[in-house]
Amino acid sequence: MSGSRGGPLAVALGAVAVAAVPAACALAAFSARVPLLRAVEASVAVAVVAGLASVAAYRRARAAVERSVRRRGERTVRVARLLALAGLYLGVTGALALAFYGLLRLRS
Repeated sequence: MSGSRGGPLAVALGAVAVAAVPAACALAAFSARVPLLRAVEASVAVAVVAGLASVAAYRRARAAVERSVRRRGERTVRVARLLALAGLYLGVTGALALAFYGLLRLRS
């Protein structure tokens, strides 16, 4: 993958990671067929995988920008970093919440 495509790819994956959990909660709230727990379980997995992929793409894009003479795409790389880390944070936080919920259900 070239460096020119790494930044926008990281931004897109980061946006997916950030939007996964709220979108699943909204889907469960407005749909009678989708239970909240199942929606959150699926969205946390999507957020973690998309967050990790976004971090990898961000690091590749950052390395390409640092190697270039013209620092094109620096702003995109900064936005990608923010979205990647925020998406990964949301995914890990959701996974911890689900683990704690599972532990409470196990103990009761």
